Amino acid sequence: MKNLYDKKDISYYSHTRNELLKFLPKKIGVALDVGCAGGNFGQMLKEVFDCEIWGVEPDEKSALIAKAKLDKVFNCVFGKEIRIPAEKTFDCIFFNDVLEHLAQPEEALQLAKKFLASNGYIIASIPNLRFYPAIISLLRHKDFKYLDAGVMDKTHLRFFTKKSIIRLFKENGYKIKAIEGINRHRFRYLEILNFILLGSISDMHFPQYAIVAIKNE
Repeated sequence: MKNLYDKKDISYYSHTRNELLKFLPKKIGVALDVGCAGGNFGQMLKEVFDCEIWGVEPDEKSALIAKAKLDKVFNCVFGKEIRIPAEKTFDCIFFNDVLEHLAQPEEALQLAKKFLASNGYIIASIPNLRFYPAIISLLRHKDFKYLDAGVMDKTHLRFFTKKSIIRLFKENGYKIKAIEGINRHRFRYLEILNFILLGSISDMHFPQYAIVAIKNE
């Protein structure tokens, strides 16, 4: 698996993710960016909110780049062994395109609760398996084909739809505040079919969903 990550284009680790700004709270004092890559998203948060940003990134080269941009970076996976002080809490914990890379995303969400402030938010983006090109590949071409990036990324270990994303969070003790498709694509035939079906397949326009959740206490 490590070899697959090593072969990623540098752009894979450098996204800023401006499309997630609309889901952020009005104020952030300190946040944790899990899978921070090269630190560009965290750097943007620091510029917008003048806040403290910690990052977690297992890729050594990306973690080194992020250390120059963020307040603290852990070059490791987000697991029970991570050396975040027990008393440290965060206003926001981000999982931007991370949970699908984990064999047990449930464990990551459970661990996040330990470090999330009582009024804090989990904000995540997760690929949508019902994205139109992925479904067409399966139904028309009869192929579950892995790619270098996107919904069918070779490094994805888990796959989700809007319904299963909601279930993942609810079953792990979270209350959903918002869930919305992002980075919408337009497909002519899907637009027509969705109109005929009264909007019942509108989720197929979106390669990802953004989700905002709080602890269900």
